[in-house]
Amino acid sequence: MLFDIRTYTCAPGTIAKHMALYREKGLAPQTRHLGQPLLYGLCETGDPNQYVHIWVYENAGDREAKRAAMWADPDWQDYVAASAEAGWLVRQENKLMVNAPFFESTVKPK
Repeated sequence: MLFDIRTYTCAPGTIAKHMALYREKGLAPQTRHLGQPLLYGLCETGDPNQYVHIWVYENAGDREAKRAAMWADPDWQDYVAASAEAGWLVRQENKLMVNAPFFESTVKPK
């Protein structure tokens, strides 16, 4: 199992607008290709301008195939263009993680 943990930071005061744009234009094409995320969360403590989403894949090949299909989708490209034009995202951090040897996750990729 491969967990893709993505942390995004928005410019101060823009996270609500960014979330609205994602809901309107990005949510449908992203979940169409990747399935539902394990988590799509806003910070309750810490940096109020950050949000995190976690996607679950079978392995690196599964991730690569699903993300390639997503990036080929014109609806996803429209969202990315709208997000870039808005300019609200200022930082992105991605981590790919696997289960520790002693941990068996009950989460399964979709």
